Amino acid sequence: MKFNKLFNLILWIILSAQLANGSEGNIATVCEKNENPKEYLPDNIYVNKSSLTLKVGESEQLTATSDPAVAHEPAFQWESENNAIATVNNGLVKAIKTGETSVIVKYNGVSTIIPVKVEVTNLGKRGILYTKTLNNYTSIPEILLNDAGKYTTAGLCITQKGKMVKLDKFYAIAERMIQYRVKFSDDAKAIFKSSEGDFSAYIDVSNKNISIATSPVTNKTVDFLKGGREYLIEIYHIYQKAKLRIVDVQTGEEAEISATNDGQGGCGKGLVHSGFNVGMQWDKYCFGLDSGSSMLVKQITVYVLKNKVRLLIYGDSISQPEGYFPTKDFPNAWTQLIINKLDGNAMSSGRGGGTIDMVLGYIKNELPYIETKYVMVTIGTNGGNTEAKLKELVSYIKSQGAIPILNNTPSNESSTQTDINNLIDKVRQYFGIKGCMLDMATSINGDGKEVDKTMMFWEDYSGSYGWQIYHHPNAKGGKKIFERTMIDIPEIYK
Repeated sequence: MKFNKLFNLILWIILSAQLANGSEGNIATVCEKNENPKEYLPDNIYVNKSSLTLKVGESEQLTATSDPAVAHEPAFQWESENNAIATVNNGLVKAIKTGETSVIVKYNGVSTIIPVKVEVTNLGKRGILYTKTLNNYTSIPEILLNDAGKYTTAGLCITQKGKMVKLDKFYAIAERMIQYRVKFSDDAKAIFKSSEGDFSAYIDVSNKNISIATSPVTNKTVDFLKGGREYLIEIYHIYQKAKLRIVDVQTGEEAEISATNDGQGGCGKGLVHSGFNVGMQWDKYCFGLDSGSSMLVKQITVYVLKNKVRLLIYGDSISQPEGYFPTKDFPNAWTQLIINKLDGNAMSSGRGGGTIDMVLGYIKNELPYIETKYVMVTIGTNGGNTEAKLKELVSYIKSQGAIPILNNTPSNESSTQTDINNLIDKVRQYFGIKGCMLDMATSINGDGKEVDKTMMFWEDYSGSYGWQIYHHPNAKGGKKIFERTMIDIPEIYK
């Protein structure tokens, strides 16, 4: 009898251990550690690009995966054959000077060679604003976990549903993309959103679906989507357009969806039409599990889609007409008229409701990574401007090697632009810099005093707040502002 009891006890312990291991389920498929990485010998190493062509100063992130696939990729070694032409650090290739070289990725005697050609710098190539490989960290100050998961040797393993990880860095540049390198469990539904909640995108693995939370929803079936695979998730913000793209790192299969924001053009009785809301991706990037077992985030990279332009346009909602302009009229917004006049050799970076502190914050996250000659700023409609802050703003732009242009704010319904524009002019004179007189362009007599309401969208809040505002330039106002730039700051077009 004693022997049978002992035998049953041992059997119960073994079965319990097996059940416990089995309960790991989908979490183990994407978050488990590679137990014997030194013993693993891949047959091949796949890289997401077979060759690279870069301009001087550009960077490109290469990603490597092993064949046969393993739950946790080994620690690949990267090297450049000629660091004078291009360097590589954990797959991130940076072009130094013109010429040709190769980047080599290897592990345990197996290697892959990627030819690299570096050409003269030109317009239109993307640059990196931020990048981080997520493994072996106790904490990363700018990545707020909010108890959603923890760092492992494989990456950031997220297992808590409904809790969002936040990249605590503000970006407003209107031509940008964030890229996540991720593995999902079979049952995962991941959410990628803005911290303000105006934009959300979903990757639903079990239902093989990707979507953007518009009304009605924008979605697409993705047959190649499944758990345990490694994907690049890319979320684009390009003025009024949002795009979600998913790429299978190993096979190269990809799918994408997009939606275009259609502004209402006003408010209340001033509505041009009902519009279609997509979201401006305010303010900071967040991600997490909406449902399911786990998602493993290996890398986060924020890109600007042009790393060199002649002009950057910064400001609040007046510099972000993509948030309120009807799509059909958007090409006539003042920022777009300037950008089109420069054949795309410019970008805007605006945030509705932005103050000078906020603008200075995201300029510091963007301007150091974008080569530009001129930085134009229009700020003041939301208060907070002081002489000291305006001087700090101008000094920072100059410290980055750019020429500051400090505009007057447009005329508005209460003539509050008068005092702030006097202060702006004082700062311009202090530094000896120029600006565009947006107030004169949008006033009845061209004197910067009384607003010409025909140049503004009518935002009618008489039924709620009891007032009406006229300070967002419409197509007519946009044309007048654009024409004024050719008078006050013609050098930006030369």
